[in-house]
Amino acid sequence: MRFGLLMLPTVPGTLEERERLRPIAAHNERWQMMLQQIVEFARMAEDLGVEMVAFPEHHLHTEGLEVGSVPQLHLYVAMNTNHLRVGPIGYVLPGWNPLRLAIEIGWLDQFTKGRTFVGFARGYQHRWLNQMGQKLHVSATTSDQSEIDKTNRKVFEEVFQILKLAWGDKPFSFKGEYYEYPYPYETGTPWPPHKWTEQYGAPGEVEDGNVRKIFVVPKPFQRPHPPLFQAFSVSDETIVWCAKQGIIPMTLITHPDAMARVAKLFQDESAKAGRKLELGQRIGVLRQIYFGQNKEETYRLAEMGTAGVGFGKFWGHFGFFEAFRLPGDEEKWPRGKALVPQSEWTVDRMDRAHYLFMGSESDIRRKMDALVEAANPEYFCWNFDQGMIPMDVMKDQLRTFGEKIMPHYR
Repeated sequence: MRFGLLMLPTVPGTLEERERLRPIAAHNERWQMMLQQIVEFARMAEDLGVEMVAFPEHHLHTEGLEVGSVPQLHLYVAMNTNHLRVGPIGYVLPGWNPLRLAIEIGWLDQFTKGRTFVGFARGYQHRWLNQMGQKLHVSATTSDQSEIDKTNRKVFEEVFQILKLAWGDKPFSFKGEYYEYPYPYETGTPWPPHKWTEQYGAPGEVEDGNVRKIFVVPKPFQRPHPPLFQAFSVSDETIVWCAKQGIIPMTLITHPDAMARVAKLFQDESAKAGRKLELGQRIGVLRQIYFGQNKEETYRLAEMGTAGVGFGKFWGHFGFFEAFRLPGDEEKWPRGKALVPQSEWTVDRMDRAHYLFMGSESDIRRKMDALVEAANPEYFCWNFDQGMIPMDVMKDQLRTFGEKIMPHYR
């Protein structure tokens, strides 16, 4: 098993400080505290044998929770560690210009000499994605099969297709529903120094004085590209797509029985695509961990952290508690017709749904064993409480996990 940390990241502060300093994300000293914490945790994780640190992409979070990631943050962490892999899980593709993203990824992978990875996401947060995707008329969405959802998926898949072409070894042309290369596609892009490019540029780039094909540089240091991940999927449709494309899904599916089914689905669909994998190979999970001597202690930590605050006050509004359904929920709230209500957005539900790994070292081991027995995922990513729980407490939690738990599952 390979281990990773997901740091949101979060501008450090208690709920009282977030209210008193609102918006806390506008305070320079808090940003500097956050950057210091990220590096300290990353270095400690590296020393303990954690292989990767990941960040989701979100923006405009004035409240300071999940303020987002940019390629500069990945580079900053990589330059302050020695061999840790750093990257996004993931870039929200409908909000990116595909050529600019291909170039950003190439630069980052060259800077780090292959210590990065690339994750993708479709985007569910309207506050920022609707602003950045407005020229394509694409919006944030949930997987509800609506027209907005279908448009979001089409843009996502088109950007992904262009990225793969951009990482290739030959110049390419492309005409899709949203992008075309070169632009304009029919005539090409006028290029006055065409003689220069014909002699020194990529063969086939120019023809009759116009750019007729695109060749993106730099190429990634890792060929043909860095490892690819899909952010925190829950739908079968996404699992199947990842299997077809050779992408590692990091799933939020929690119950061991459900994980076993998804792992088998991914294995079967990968085989259809020509990739023979062991059960759990090239699949990952997202979980949260809280060590404590008793239930009261672990629940107190969880309530203070992103389990209680992040899910209870923020992510729940985007339907994330659908991932934590329990036996009997279908009768009360039929899937597709009703969501798990806000009164059920609790730490206790997340614990019973096997998302939270809580308790003593032996308690955590039992949950890890059940996960391995059910699906044996290759990647285990800890949704880490940087910025929410005091740093010394989280260092103790990370040290215990690294020294007492990880060695049993490498």
